[in-house]
Amino acid sequence: MAVHKVVPVPENADLKRQSLEVPGTKRPGQTAHYRNAIFGYVDLNTPGALTTLPEIFDAGYALSKDLTFLGHRPVVSKSPLKYADHYVWQTYAQVDDRRRNLGSAIHALFENGTVGGGELPTVGLWSPNRPEWVVVELALNAYGKVGVSLYDTLGDEAVEYIIDHAHITMIFTTSYHLARLLKAAPRHPHLKLIVVIDELEPEARRLAEVWSQTQGIKVDELSELENFGKKHRQDIIHPAPTDLATICYTSGTTSVPKGVMLTHGNLATAAQSNLYGYAIGAEDRAILLSYLPLAHIYERINQLAMIALGASIGFFSGDPLRLLEDAQVLKPNYFPSVPRVLNRIYQAAMVAGDVPGVKGAIFRHAVRTKLNNLYSTGAVTHPLWDRLVFRKVRAALGGNLKLVVSGSAPISGEVLDFLKIALACEITEGYGMTETGAVCTRCLPGDPTSGGTVGPPQPAIELKLVDVPGMNYTAEDKPFPRGEICCRGPTVFTLYYKDERNTKETVEADGWVRTGDIGEIDDFGRFRVIDRVKNIMKLSQGEYVALEKIENVYSRIPVAMQVFVHGSSLKSYLIGVVVPDPVQFATFASRVLERRIDPDDVTVLKELCTDSRIADVMLAELNKVAAKSLKGFEQLKRIHLSLDPFTVDDNTLTPTLKIRRRDAYNKYKVVLDSLYELPDPSPESVSAKL
Repeated sequence: MAVHKVVPVPENADLKRQSLEVPGTKRPGQTAHYRNAIFGYVDLNTPGALTTLPEIFDAGYALSKDLTFLGHRPVVSKSPLKYADHYVWQTYAQVDDRRRNLGSAIHALFENGTVGGGELPTVGLWSPNRPEWVVVELALNAYGKVGVSLYDTLGDEAVEYIIDHAHITMIFTTSYHLARLLKAAPRHPHLKLIVVIDELEPEARRLAEVWSQTQGIKVDELSELENFGKKHRQDIIHPAPTDLATICYTSGTTSVPKGVMLTHGNLATAAQSNLYGYAIGAEDRAILLSYLPLAHIYERINQLAMIALGASIGFFSGDPLRLLEDAQVLKPNYFPSVPRVLNRIYQAAMVAGDVPGVKGAIFRHAVRTKLNNLYSTGAVTHPLWDRLVFRKVRAALGGNLKLVVSGSAPISGEVLDFLKIALACEITEGYGMTETGAVCTRCLPGDPTSGGTVGPPQPAIELKLVDVPGMNYTAEDKPFPRGEICCRGPTVFTLYYKDERNTKETVEADGWVRTGDIGEIDDFGRFRVIDRVKNIMKLSQGEYVALEKIENVYSRIPVAMQVFVHGSSLKSYLIGVVVPDPVQFATFASRVLERRIDPDDVTVLKELCTDSRIADVMLAELNKVAAKSLKGFEQLKRIHLSLDPFTVDDNTLTPTLKIRRRDAYNKYKVVLDSLYELPDPSPESVSAKL
């Protein structure tokens, strides 16, 4: 079977042996090398392997030439804003024509010197997820250009840093960012051409032309380039697997972005690795709902795997508040996601179902029954409870899901197992990073006890655990080896662009990449991420704490919509900011104050955030739950409540919804510093509240 087809888990697969040790690789201070025991090892030399990105498109085109490929919901009204109740689609054949036209035009512009002149033929792409994003990238892939994606919501400083660092002379963007780029143009004299993806209104086009002339930069529309390329069509330039395909800048939680250089071979092998153990059957043509940022490698690899299968990709309308509406219109069967989204679905389902009375009793019985079935047989469906109890949960995401994948950050096994039975579909957790092409480990479908693990190495990766003595993690730990996770394989990068220092800190001489994550491997050969070398701090009494891990524990509690944990090496305890869910917060406050609080009364809710009684009881209830998995010194001792959430727009979240620690602290610096200025809480007072 060619590897660009789905390779299912064999029926006789031994799920108790998911990893194997490579003989002779054990060394002092580290484990042996581990590879996937079910599928073996896959690389560019595997028979039938896809080795470049144009090969991936060709595979999908061969399967689905005249079938739907890229879809979106058109706007039917601008005031009020309203989207159609259906998707409009382009076929693989239509997209093929567009990528050739656009790619020919881009190549001609580089050839005649209109753009280019840097070390690499880089082209910027600054846009939210939409079909044109994919068309542009496919054109770059097919004509030897290096795509550089800009996060749609990056701050000015990071955007301009990347434009300069990658020497971008040509950027595809939306009309929303046009004025911002023109204003910044004098600071980037090498930027020569801005291509607007949208169709500009005549007056807007005229103003853009006048303004661009004063800045010495040209503005074109996407349709103009496509028409030019159609008249001057050139043959596709077939790349080698070693040719650079993209510089993918990390979102930078603590510093300026780092440019991860990924080749055609890296990305093609990552995509094909995802097709091993893929859990949508051959009888179902995949439909993916795209809402995670395409500028991030996680979403791009998911989409590349779908393109190899000739699948359909429907884009959300651009507003997270309309995501469920988009899902109900598209009815996807594949939903790549992240913990923050899945945790909210879990919390909403639990709040709606786990209520007093008969309704709540039925819900809890259904959950127990389905969880017992899951753990004993792996079954996620039930003829009665799916219809009576979980139908609305499934309908919220379109009612057709077959596969949900969680990545980008850790998620609890409890949440995953509940969502498996509530959505009645396969839900797996994966682990990877930009530097590994988003590929590292992934749980196998049908593994009933995989919750809380990230599964075995994917077929294109080998892993090892290396001792971290300062944190007391070693390869000899019992019952399971523990240490920093290190990766190697054909999906793994070798260089940060123009960044020798960070390259040396991350990439070993023999190709191993240090992830900064602490893992352990269980009896079944599955990995679990248990800690983080980065985002680790030491409290004044010498205890190490993993801030991100603690935040993940508290964020599973329904009333806590967001949690930011802060510590100081001069203090013996942790403090934090809790952004409560308004509906849950109103219910909680009503119970504490013994009077009804309206969840829509924002003024009252804000006042309650400053009420010390509310904060004290909230902290006690949060710690009752957290105490099940956190040690005493890992639990919060003081909190500040706020209805002002951490967002991408205020630069306290990365576009993949990870907290930017420095910016989050600065947002609440006055409050957090004041909490530490109070007398240290005594153990007695803390325990009394619990």
